[in-house]
Amino acid sequence: MSDIKYPLAKETINEEDIDALCEWLKSYPRLTKGNLTWQVERGWSEYIGTDYAVFSNSGSSANLLMIAAAVQCGRIKNKKIVVPSVGWVTTISPAIQLGLMPIMCGADPNTFGINLDYLEEICKKESPDAVIFVQVLGVPHYKERLLALKEKYGFTLLEDACAALGSEYSDGSKVGTIGDMSSFSFYFGHQLSTIEGGMVNTSDRELYEMLLMLRSHGWAKDLPSKVSEQLTKKHQIDDFHSPFTFFVSGYNLRSTDLQAFLGLRQIKKADWVADQRNKNHKKYACRLEGHVSFQKWGNNKPVSISFGALAKNTEHRRQIVTRLVQNGIETRIFSAGNLGRHPFWTEKYGVFKERQSDLIHETGFFLPNYPEMGEEVVDYVSNVVIGDIK
Repeated sequence: MSDIKYPLAKETINEEDIDALCEWLKSYPRLTKGNLTWQVERGWSEYIGTDYAVFSNSGSSANLLMIAAAVQCGRIKNKKIVVPSVGWVTTISPAIQLGLMPIMCGADPNTFGINLDYLEEICKKESPDAVIFVQVLGVPHYKERLLALKEKYGFTLLEDACAALGSEYSDGSKVGTIGDMSSFSFYFGHQLSTIEGGMVNTSDRELYEMLLMLRSHGWAKDLPSKVSEQLTKKHQIDDFHSPFTFFVSGYNLRSTDLQAFLGLRQIKKADWVADQRNKNHKKYACRLEGHVSFQKWGNNKPVSISFGALAKNTEHRRQIVTRLVQNGIETRIFSAGNLGRHPFWTEKYGVFKERQSDLIHETGFFLPNYPEMGEEVVDYVSNVVIGDIK
């Protein structure tokens, strides 16, 4: 697309952030993972409301760490994990890469997250040990029933909140607090950015310690000294070898203090960003009601990276997209549509067909949302969608 006046996203790292980064770099600090990484982890865990957070090099890596930690800690013994049809490929890919048995679940007609009636049928039939769900586009999914199903069927609950930073439930709790682990992404275009970066949040100490080892090669270097000493004693490792002993088959998914420096500044403006995106989201909904369909959120607080909508049919979407492009407004398909129709899935498991998932695939599209937009831009984009502006 050329001549874009209104992009889907704008850089959240502003001139003040860059100037501060330049000044910090002039002090010749440690750039690889160091003290600032620990600081941004503490800051993010406090902001979300969990006991721990682990900083990684991307949201996709955060999903890999989540699922790998669940496997290593024996939380997915029967290898069955329910995955969403609507989300992003790296919500599902780690399950395939780690040799699990993914079971795809259809989409809810209101939030577009996993359909909980569909999920319960899967639980009755397959007894999965884990469920990973997406907080789709920052619209909070059903908290109470998710937790009730987790309690009833005993599965490990993994929460992909990569596109939902700052979203809240009506009780004031933030998205990212209901899963045994939750993932976030700080990629460009998301609510907050550290250039590249991700985070896993949890209040489970066993999972937290496993996440630390898996992130850094599988060694115990990042663990609390008492835990590290227990491992070396258990495996009879001498003092000379203990710093470079690998206890699990890990990865190198670390981020750097450079990203952490930016992350600390991003956290300070997280509430403002969330409020502005929420205002834009609700304004879109008010303007577009009756012209297109979109997610419902009840009394919760959606904080979207883009406003997602569904046209009346494929032809209607084509007409809307044509108008958007002609007026310099960036758009794209809704997330990745139905992931069960992508080759990475179909070549292994066949085509996944489900009404709501296919509807999103065939009629869904995105509209811009970023904090600086303001009501006038939202009105203009909405008018183009409606057809008042050709």
